[in-house]
Amino acid sequence: MATIKNEITINASLESIWNHLTNLELLDKYDPTVKKSELISAEKTGLGAKRKVHMLDGKNWFDEKITVFKPNEALTYQLTDCSFPIKGLQHSYSFEKVGNQVKVKQVMEYTVKFGLLGKLLDSLMIRKQSDAGIKKFFTGLKLYAEKTNLV
Repeated sequence: MATIKNEITINASLESIWNHLTNLELLDKYDPTVKKSELISAEKTGLGAKRKVHMLDGKNWFDEKITVFKPNEALTYQLTDCSFPIKGLQHSYSFEKVGNQVKVKQVMEYTVKFGLLGKLLDSLMIRKQSDAGIKKFFTGLKLYAEKTNLV
């Protein structure tokens, strides 16, 4: 299993950041790699809420659901299906108040498909592309949260 860790400090309230991350239909507003994010469950948020995400490239997509939901403390999304050569992907968030700002930490864990070939692909490109995508996501979240600072 591969692990990628990222963090960013955002000048917005924890409640606002939490609301952005847990609104399943909002992802396309701040993640520049996403074309559309749509709700695919009866639950709009909370445990079991699901979304389908269409990537900007027009060919890739993924479905995910919330598996950990502890307001303003911990949040985890688990991929349930995707077009990428990965399986078992989950990304977990934790939050730390730093003065008037919030440090948002993400740990992404995943397993690649295709055995040895998948591991080679991971070391050559999947890990780098995933990390670059997360950094774009975090930058977008920061800009959006600081601009809107919704509570």
